[in-house]
Amino acid sequence: MLIRNQHIDENCILGIWEITESKEELLALYPKNLQQEAIKHIRKMKSEKRIIEWLSVRLMLSLLLNEEKMVYHKNNGQPYLMDNSYNISISHTNKYAAILLHRHKKVGIDIEEISERVHNVASKFISDDEFIDESQKSVHRLLHWSAKETLFKLMDVEEIDFKKHLRLDKFIPAKKGIITAQETKTNKKSRFNIFYEVHPTYVLTWSMQ
Repeated sequence: MLIRNQHIDENCILGIWEITESKEELLALYPKNLQQEAIKHIRKMKSEKRIIEWLSVRLMLSLLLNEEKMVYHKNNGQPYLMDNSYNISISHTNKYAAILLHRHKKVGIDIEEISERVHNVASKFISDDEFIDESQKSVHRLLHWSAKETLFKLMDVEEIDFKKHLRLDKFIPAKKGIITAQETKTNKKSRFNIFYEVHPTYVLTWSMQ
């Protein structure tokens, strides 16, 4: 179910889909002329979870743009539209899928379900001098992970070490806000603004450059 269809500005669209449907229910929502093509594509997939993610994302994209677009992937997994009408970034979890589109700018988006599992891997992506608020450790760490995932997608550069090459400036998590960050992987040492939101069951981050 499409739970968010937001035009950030005249060139940028953000969408979120809550994945509540089965494979059969999603296929029933597809336009008749696209159902057979979708069925043909998902026959190649072995994972039911992957099939549902794929169907949800393609259906959401058609609803956001009010037309059908073909999504392809580069060798590194980066998605792109065949007609290059928008730059696109895609993210999904077990329960949600998210898309960010922009006509001109590069984009990155990430959605993460709130979970305590982030503590098991936090040392792999948060450096010792990056600030974590102990009173809301789970959300703060998850925002670090999500923001760096967003930057990774936005930069489209190979062999990025989240802990070494991506640094978030100090911030205190709120319901929504902007995180400033810098990458040290390239010679440009670019800085970024990352928008974030904290919801009861997930966090969302996105950026444009």
